[in-house]
Amino acid sequence: MEQDTLLQTLKTRFDKNPKRHPNLDWDTIEEKLKSNPKKLRSLAKMEDTGGEPDIIGYDQETDQYLFVDCTKETPASRRSICYDYEAQESRKEHKPKNNAIDMANSIGIDLLTEEQYRHLQTLGTFDTKTSSWIKTPEAIRTLGGALFADFRYNQVFIYHNGAQSYYATRGFRGILKI
Repeated sequence: MEQDTLLQTLKTRFDKNPKRHPNLDWDTIEEKLKSNPKKLRSLAKMEDTGGEPDIIGYDQETDQYLFVDCTKETPASRRSICYDYEAQESRKEHKPKNNAIDMANSIGIDLLTEEQYRHLQTLGTFDTKTSSWIKTPEAIRTLGGALFADFRYNQVFIYHNGAQSYYATRGFRGILKI
């Protein structure tokens, strides 16, 4: 996606969803984006894979804006995947084509943490028909598990599953700090 087109798409989404980022100024954000071509490429990949990235916060300590996939359901092109490469390789049959960790790394983003996922849900309603893998603590992953989340019955649910599992409606959302 061409830089000017991407910036216009991001600005339009920013203007349309002020609740996600109160008191933030687009011109300052755009200036920072233009000075970070690598991060812009990651945002373009988030957009190209259906994530509809938007800003959901600003970290004053690190001077970073937080862009997150804000599509209503987990991006369709990032579904039907297991948690990580180890899980993907452990499947003897019906292996998925990819995994959340490797896909996120190829885009240049991280999976949301539980805290970030819960924060996202305060800004709208996401994953009412899908679910998203979230960053899993090493102690759980070592035992073969992984965490995922969704929003049902007006509530955020955090679940566990075998990291090698995958479903047509489970994918992942990412975060990019700029």
